[in-house]
Amino acid sequence: MAREKFWTDVITVDQLETGWVTPVTLGARKLAVYDTPSGVYTSMALCNHGGADMCNGYFDGHVIECPLHQGAFDVRDGKPVSPPATRPMITFETRTKEGTVQIKI
Repeated sequence: MAREKFWTDVITVDQLETGWVTPVTLGARKLAVYDTPSGVYTSMALCNHGGADMCNGYFDGHVIECPLHQGAFDVRDGKPVSPPATRPMITFETRTKEGTVQIKI
């Protein structure tokens, strides 16, 4: 039986770095929250390829580039968009509600 997921507050919208990546710690999780032209998205902050902090990568629109190996991912769904990245990064369903960014965990 699957465990039910709940919306959890992450950060207020006014604390986000506009058009950029904001690092957030939620319990033991290190997250990257992306402010994009189409909304807010969230992923684990560590790259699944080499463990680099994605918050230190180059971010452009919807694509985050790993600062270690320059593999890139679409933050909307985590899919790799350029090598050497081959596996999707871990993303979370994200919404904003009453001025707060929330993820489903």
